[in-house]
Amino acid sequence: MAHMMETMAYAGEVPWHGLGKKVLNDLTPEQMMKEAGVDWHVEELETFVEFNGDKIPTGKKALVRETDGRVLTEVGANWHPVQNIEAFEFFSEFVESGSMEMHTAGSLKNGEIVWVLAKVGEEFTLGNGDTTESYLLLSNPHQYGKTIQIKFTPIRVVCKNTMSLALRNVSDVQISLNHRRQFDADAVKETLGIAHVKMEKYREMADYLSKSPYKADTLDEYLTELFGTKKGTEGDLTRTGETVRELVETSPGFEYSEGSWWNAFNAVTYYTDHLAGRSADTRLTSAWYGYNEKKKIQALEKALEYAEAA
Repeated sequence: MAHMMETMAYAGEVPWHGLGKKVLNDLTPEQMMKEAGVDWHVEELETFVEFNGDKIPTGKKALVRETDGRVLTEVGANWHPVQNIEAFEFFSEFVESGSMEMHTAGSLKNGEIVWVLAKVGEEFTLGNGDTTESYLLLSNPHQYGKTIQIKFTPIRVVCKNTMSLALRNVSDVQISLNHRRQFDADAVKETLGIAHVKMEKYREMADYLSKSPYKADTLDEYLTELFGTKKGTEGDLTRTGETVRELVETSPGFEYSEGSWWNAFNAVTYYTDHLAGRSADTRLTSAWYGYNEKKKIQALEKALEYAEAA
């Protein structure tokens, strides 16, 4: 299987995916960019087709990585690539002020996605000692049709489970920008607000779920909605569902809120982050950008529904 991860660097403790090279934890965004191997630019080159010996412009451009000439994508005339340095500079004033620190950065799919994760100086601890830290994830895709995304990503410390903070009834927790206008970091900062209210929303839900007990039958209904049932059975959980059912009572941190919907939800995120897929880099890609990102959002929403219906 092809590897999704191209390059990566991390500061501090080994991240949940266990990938990358360790660097100092006091790097500037530009230093982190270099350590992560993404200190390269992309160039826009006109594309042509050959016909009867002539080169005819297609009206489109190829986005080419300057370091190795790799064609990352083909774009239209109105496409505005965001250089990696622009993406990393978004964090500069926050790092300088001490409100954030660089945590992890890297390149996926041979440069098609460049991302940076910064730790925000906010966290919450549930009454039982269960701590969740806040991070800001910026994704800069060099792919046609993909948007620049900036979103909060809380990480539960005890098990290092991640969650994309795209929560219902909270419209401002994620910013998506297309490439048809220039990247304006100041406008994004103003829109985001970088306010504690985003983590406070998540804290309220985590606290509510940790105090909401599940029943065995409703837990099985929950897992059935998320993972389905075995073919030819009258409701038996799939192998994945059975695995997650076991994780509810065995995954790291289960003792903090035993028998709660918080545990049920975290069993799903533990499975997607640590066990699903064939390798750590494919798990990371899916957990942040693919199928498992959506699965975790669905798991949170369903857990809240079941807790409220009890």
